[in-house]
Amino acid sequence: MLKYIIVGLLLVTSFLSSASSEVNVYSYRQPFLVKPLFDQFTKQTGIKVNVVFAKKGMAERLAREGKYSPADVLLTTDISRLVELREKDLVQAVNSAVLKEAIPAQYQANDNTWFALTTRVRNIYSAKRLGNIDFNYEDLADDKYRGLVCTRSGKHPYTVGLIASMISEHGEEYTLDWLKKFKQNLARKPQGNDRGQVQAIHQNLCDISLGNSYYFGKMLTDDKQKVWADEVYINFPNQNNRGSHVNISGVAMAKYAPNQANAKKLMEYLISKPAQALYAQTNMEYPVRKGVPVSDIVASWGQFKADDLPLEEIAKNRKAALILLDKAKFDL
Repeated sequence: MLKYIIVGLLLVTSFLSSASSEVNVYSYRQPFLVKPLFDQFTKQTGIKVNVVFAKKGMAERLAREGKYSPADVLLTTDISRLVELREKDLVQAVNSAVLKEAIPAQYQANDNTWFALTTRVRNIYSAKRLGNIDFNYEDLADDKYRGLVCTRSGKHPYTVGLIASMISEHGEEYTLDWLKKFKQNLARKPQGNDRGQVQAIHQNLCDISLGNSYYFGKMLTDDKQKVWADEVYINFPNQNNRGSHVNISGVAMAKYAPNQANAKKLMEYLISKPAQALYAQTNMEYPVRKGVPVSDIVASWGQFKADDLPLEEIAKNRKAALILLDKAKFDL
């Protein structure tokens, strides 16, 4: 009998040891980007990283799984997606001096439920045939650009984030009027993705578009898309006033994380200088941690002034932004 008890205890110990050497990640980030990071983390710590990749539906999956969810760490893009996870009570606070000190206050939640890992600018791309122009986001509504602007759907999180920042700066009445005039300047119905807008400029369908900064770097390193990128300037808007709107990719710990200690270790690793440098080189994003160099391509665009309004303040206007988009019938 004692023999079986000992065997049983050994099996339980083995199981717990195995479970404690793993961490489970749900990720919107593409495999090619995060796998090198996870491989390095495993090499340093011995903790195996199991990843579920998805393009959408993270919040719905977590809600469906409830307390039985295996998820420990959640990787996602855009402040609105992080706020959604918090609003649906799907994440928990993480008390980490490492995260708090390494990440600027404007790029982390006041209640420690989410943290930025990288930043990206919402740039304005313009055809070189227009010449070099100092743009503000407000200029997208200027009559002189009637029929010259392309953009993706207003309901996309990237666009919603920009509109929410406009509400923070100018209020809802101004932003609604801006959206209506912005729509009047569109060369076509909102469609496609950010790269598709630069392609449209290349095809002479429009001259101006919105796009995240890292897409420009990706196009410049793609043989097919480089011809599109070579025909536009990447502009950092509002450099003479509040600065360019910045969004993030970020991380949070799942509410029912079964491997909390390992999850915290992974989150802290992702903000380390080596991990931040790898992010910067692989995905043409800006490291959120100061003192980490950007890639050579990104550095070639020069420095810029970012809007210093905390992303949490901007995120509060997310629902208002969606209402204004409907009022303006922006996507119709």
